[in-house]
Amino acid sequence: MEFQYFGGNCVSIIMKKATIVIDDNLLELGLKSVTKPENISLFTQLPNKAPQSRLILNDPGEYEVSEISIFGIPSRAHMDESGQQNATIYKIQYEDLSVAVVGHIHPDISDDHLEKIGVVDILIVPVGGNGYTLDAIGAMQIVKKIEPKIVIPTHYEDAKINYPVPQQPLSEALKIFSVEATDPVNKFKPRPADFGENLKVVILERQ
Repeated sequence: MEFQYFGGNCVSIIMKKATIVIDDNLLELGLKSVTKPENISLFTQLPNKAPQSRLILNDPGEYEVSEISIFGIPSRAHMDESGQQNATIYKIQYEDLSVAVVGHIHPDISDDHLEKIGVVDILIVPVGGNGYTLDAIGAMQIVKKIEPKIVIPTHYEDAKINYPVPQQPLSEALKIFSVEATDPVNKFKPRPADFGENLKVVILERQ
């Protein structure tokens, strides 16, 4: 697996036979879409206009494509007090690695969610807050419940992104996480040595 970050919640996961692009709503944020027609698109919440791709997933369910297992788990959207399950958490299983992707969800995930998510090696989670998405405290609440080995934070302050609501800087999340964080890297290819006993935060530079 190789991870790249493009701003907002948009992360690509490159594997041998396919590339998954997560939450490419970059056009709505004043950036260019990065999804290619041959990619698999995952959306935790569908944007106004999804980019063209070979497969678009935005609903709960179980999917198998290009030797990748994808599980979509219904969840309550951030700031939604109605209890409706109108957002989707994804778990991606490829070879011996599992990745969980949470978008703009409510931080109070249930035991049922945790059972469906299961063991997670890498968690991708937004941290920008301000009523738009999870803030650092809500993100850390989810981290403690899921207990991944590695966290990749997304959706934080960036002067080149036109967020609908100003987002908190990444430094605020790192204060709350209070764990080891890597120096920013352009790409991340996890190796066995990256998975220690202590939680690790991987910072990806925006492409």
